[in-house]
Amino acid sequence: MVDMMYPETAVSVVELLSHVGVEVEFPPGQTCCGQPGFNAGYWDEAQQVATHFLRTFAHAELIVTPSGSCAAMVRHEYPKLFADDPALQREAERLASITWEITEFLVEGLGIVDINGRLPTPTNIAFHNACHGLRLLGLGPAARTLVGNLENATVSEMAGCDVCCGFGGLFSVKMADISGVMLQKKMTAIAMATIEQSQSQVVTGDASCLTHINGGLAKQGSPQRVRHVADLLAEAIRD
Repeated sequence: MVDMMYPETAVSVVELLSHVGVEVEFPPGQTCCGQPGFNAGYWDEAQQVATHFLRTFAHAELIVTPSGSCAAMVRHEYPKLFADDPALQREAERLASITWEITEFLVEGLGIVDINGRLPTPTNIAFHNACHGLRLLGLGPAARTLVGNLENATVSEMAGCDVCCGFGGLFSVKMADISGVMLQKKMTAIAMATIEQSQSQVVTGDASCLTHINGGLAKQGSPQRVRHVADLLAEAIRD
């Protein structure tokens, strides 16, 4: 989704990694990690996609992604996908061990808590915690630390920040009515967070949440939009 819909976020990740001295390579042959098929129960098809991933990143020293859900898929589900193929399972386990979400990598992998960034104006930042990142990877503190250490940034907690936005991949398709109610509650929380604080932004760490929430906000006619945390951080290090 980042590659096709939010290429600027991929650029932001490269800028952040380059800013802290990491050499970045972007394998052009990469595609989806296979999570949609896996979650739908199409494990054979997901395995085909994942096999391509293993080949594409076979020489990687580290893999960094701006997606908690993709990182969770590689780290938690890839070894299961290749349980019947010892050779591929070993490679899946190796890649699982070197895959990081971007904010997690900066803080926990590199030990960087301050990227020496500055936002253009004093801004209040609230977070929506994407489900896979929060519940499978334990993400949250790293992104808040990085944003909180930006000049002109103040981190505040949005009500229900740890509550699902209702996307859930195929959940939003198969249970659209329930998904819609969950989305409405999330948009209400965002509205309250931005009304209570002037110069406010809401950020998250997954493109799926961005798509679902911003689609709902656009349909409502709201000018508010949720941003990817990588885009906010990259903005802060640009001259």
